[in-house]
Amino acid sequence: MPLPTSVVGRRTEPIVREVDARWTMAYAAGIDDLDPAYLDTTRALGLVAHPLFPVCVEWPAVTAARRLVPIDELPSSEAARGVHASHDLVVHRAIRPGDLLTTTATAESVESRSPGAYQVLRLDTVDATGAPVCTTRMGSLFLGVAVTGPPAAPAVDVPTPPLPTVERPTVARHEVTRSVAGGAAHVYTECSRIWNPIHTDLAVAEGAGLPGLILHGTATLAMAVTELARLEADGGTRLRRVACRFGAMVAMPSTITVRQLTQVEQDDGSVVVAFDVLTQDGTAAVRDGTLVFLPA
Repeated sequence: MPLPTSVVGRRTEPIVREVDARWTMAYAAGIDDLDPAYLDTTRALGLVAHPLFPVCVEWPAVTAARRLVPIDELPSSEAARGVHASHDLVVHRAIRPGDLLTTTATAESVESRSPGAYQVLRLDTVDATGAPVCTTRMGSLFLGVAVTGPPAAPAVDVPTPPLPTVERPTVARHEVTRSVAGGAAHVYTECSRIWNPIHTDLAVAEGAGLPGLILHGTATLAMAVTELARLEADGGTRLRRVACRFGAMVAMPSTITVRQLTQVEQDDGSVVVAFDVLTQDGTAAVRDGTLVFLPA
């Protein structure tokens, strides 16, 4: 059955998560980011979470959003065809241990693309005072699934800030190769508290038509953010935007190559970085990547 455009505008109930230091430290350690800002509990400024940590807080809302489309409209067999295709995270402020965060997921748009139905889920996270902490637009592609219903205008309550335009040369200005361990997905699952069995259960992965266990897309992205933030002074605490599209799967064990393509300082002092991530065989696991850092 097709994905109905009537899903646009539907939203989950707010989901509350309390962030603790054990969780934020485990996330950073799980992707081998030992920046003192994430791990040093004696730090005068206190701990902050890794810039990709919002994916941990958002996960229950992502799973709850699967129920926005009743099973008689989109059977579970077709819903299971959804793959994480794009990610656009705006960090309004760094997450800290002790934060009480509330996330709501909204089906923002649905459109038909040649591989299938493309849905954008907007995830709005606020703190205990109601102030925005992060806003994510997560694009999912339901392979082979059609779209039905009249075109629906996007449910845009929160405008998407335009991404800076930067050149993307084929030759990297900086690159680093990282090893991905055979158990990387299991470590990431437990440290992030994000559980999707296709990453850790071989029977489930093979049942979904995968060649084996694959690393979470957000784990690959988080590793890339770690490597690129290391090139900026206090990069992890200055990062305020992460956007990309996902491509090839990352097998385990294997290696990935994180490539900084362009680094441009804007008129306001912010720094924009274009990047990608290649798999061991040279295909793009992450493409069209953009990072935006606050002025140093």
